[in-house]
Amino acid sequence: MPSAITTVDWLELEDQWLAPYAMPSRASRGRRHPEAAHPFRTLYQRDRERIVHCTAFRRMTGKTQVFVASINDHHRTRLTHTLEVTQVARTVARRLRLNEDLAEAIALAHDIGHPPFGHAGEDALNECLRPFGGFNHNLFGLRRVDELEERYPQFPGLNLSFEVREAFVQHSGRWDSPEYREFRDAGSPLLEAQLVDAVDSLAYDTHDTDDALGLGFITLEELGRVDFWALAVERVRQHTPGLRDGPLRIAVIRELLAWQVADLLEETQRRLEAANIRTIADVRTAKQPLVGFSAALTELRRGLERFLHERVYKHHQVLRMTSNGKRILQSLFAEYVRSPELLPEKHLRRWTGADARIGPPPPGWVTAARPRIDCLERVVGDYLAGMTDRYAQLEYQRLFLPSIDL
Repeated sequence: MPSAITTVDWLELEDQWLAPYAMPSRASRGRRHPEAAHPFRTLYQRDRERIVHCTAFRRMTGKTQVFVASINDHHRTRLTHTLEVTQVARTVARRLRLNEDLAEAIALAHDIGHPPFGHAGEDALNECLRPFGGFNHNLFGLRRVDELEERYPQFPGLNLSFEVREAFVQHSGRWDSPEYREFRDAGSPLLEAQLVDAVDSLAYDTHDTDDALGLGFITLEELGRVDFWALAVERVRQHTPGLRDGPLRIAVIRELLAWQVADLLEETQRRLEAANIRTIADVRTAKQPLVGFSAALTELRRGLERFLHERVYKHHQVLRMTSNGKRILQSLFAEYVRSPELLPEKHLRRWTGADARIGPPPPGWVTAARPRIDCLERVVGDYLAGMTDRYAQLEYQRLFLPSIDL
């Protein structure tokens, strides 16, 4: 009977399998708080599992992707979108012989910092926090996994690897942020992080189209005037003629995904060869993205994105959802800043001005590693960003729409 696989076995397998420009686990810069190696899981495998088991990951099931989660139970939420991105990212990483575990961990965490109500929620919090540095869901995601998750007594957050944490900041594009200082000397993003960014856009373009069709916001006839969709329909009719309505929609969505994945693989391999990428150092010093779509497909995707912006994201129901979500978060923000005692005690403990309002902390909660801050507004923003859509709505009703006792 063969013996069970160990971490050493995994590391040796990576040495044999990974492309020379992929990121091997043994080359990681490690964790902020040192931990002993696990007997049978590599660094990035542990990262992946810590993300899946954390509170913020579960909350994504109640957070809006584009359409508010309460419309029906068929369209994507932030969590289902994340799972779809993760599946495609892992497939592409395997084909390119990149580190699948690292790509999967980055994909699972990439939207963990999104607030309720989709991009409307992010806009609302950014406006509320503008005098205090604004709000960016990628940077909040880093703060979430570094400080706010409470899973271990020894340290705050999830204590993820440098490479997974780096992806939050690289994706934010906020080179002026304090968070960027730790990663300034890392260089260009790893291929695994670039891959997740590309797959994220591939997934939301395709699946927003699918959801909008399912909800009746757009029709197949309207999409027939979009070049990317029309060409995908032609491809489907070549291998499966006679489809109409729902079956045609499903087949075309699959075709769009397959087409983009194939193009992404081909174009990325072309760029790696053209730039003579042979090592991780070559990736880190590259001046242009190495993972991406061909020029022809990029133009087709832009046409679909323009259609989505005009016909879906500006649809009156989406705009109403946007307006309601922004109003809820802005109202809650103002109320919590005005009356911080309404905040849960664990959030008050992060604010240095709360000492007179709360009792002694639970044993072991306050340690040298758990930072406190003197900005109440930032604490309130972090609390609101962690809410699900439904919980934010309930809090709004509780605070602003009290029941009338007749």
